[in-house]
Amino acid sequence: MMIRRRLGTWALVAAGMLAVGAAAAQNWPSRPVRMIVPFAAGGPSDVVGREVAARLQEQLGQPVLVDIRAGANSTIGAALAAKASPDGHTLLIGSVGTFAINMVTYKDLQYDSLRDFDLLSLSARTPNVLVSSAKLPAGTVKEIVALLQANPGKHTFGVAGMGSSGHLTSELFLLRTKTKAIIVPFKGAGAAMGDLIGGQVDLTFTSLGSAAPHIRGGRLRALGLTSGKRIAQFPDVPTLTELGYRDMEIYSWQAFAAPRGLQKDVRNRLENALIAVVTSGAGRTNLENLGWEVVGSSGAQFRDTLVREIALWREVVRSANITIDP
Repeated sequence: MMIRRRLGTWALVAAGMLAVGAAAAQNWPSRPVRMIVPFAAGGPSDVVGREVAARLQEQLGQPVLVDIRAGANSTIGAALAAKASPDGHTLLIGSVGTFAINMVTYKDLQYDSLRDFDLLSLSARTPNVLVSSAKLPAGTVKEIVALLQANPGKHTFGVAGMGSSGHLTSELFLLRTKTKAIIVPFKGAGAAMGDLIGGQVDLTFTSLGSAAPHIRGGRLRALGLTSGKRIAQFPDVPTLTELGYRDMEIYSWQAFAAPRGLQKDVRNRLENALIAVVTSGAGRTNLENLGWEVVGSSGAQFRDTLVREIALWREVVRSANITIDP
């Protein structure tokens, strides 16, 4: 009899908890939603994040406030997001570096992208582009490779920080072409681009969106894209794949996640809202005008992409013997 009473009590408690959870999900969001951007203002995550935030608040009926928490290759902001309450009022926008590359370059990372987040959507991507200083005496990828082979360890790749997408793409290119160069890290893509234009460094891999104005203005020379096919805006720039360099289809991307443990209804609403704001209307148009290819994946599709990316960059880091100090 006592056992039956205890079971009945626990059943009532469980039912009550479910009812409270359902009510909370129905009332969500009950206050402004915070979107953590783990990079400096003006960077790709900030630009995409603000565009999405402006549309997302229309979907959710609450303000979406951008919170810049930059530092340490986005690890500070990402760790902060991972530890936040999983109540649907905190989002993280991050890059391939945040979610994939940091997983294989930091020994003591304070978060695990696959374990600590509910992955919501990979929103947009853009290929990287190999660009050179106009002063460099080589005008094609083939000529660049020949130059690097003839002068091992002499020429320089400027990169937007160690462990950045541009850094790892540069390392992958050197591995695939069996060449050597000096990696010169900068504090951000803008600084790297400035020295590349000035001829202080020779080459870089950067996102097409970042390089496009300088390519159009003749300040930089575009040599090869890491996309699967040519880009309409630059039809004369070949892909590295078509030039015969294998496994060089690489994208910089922006994606959204929340602290692990969202209620199912809240997670579904967030995922659907994020997909809607980037795949239709002004959100899609504005992202495309900024040079992004809209993806708008589901959370499950984002997880599949992330697993593949972690495996790719782990192999690059191992082969190039790369370590990043905290």
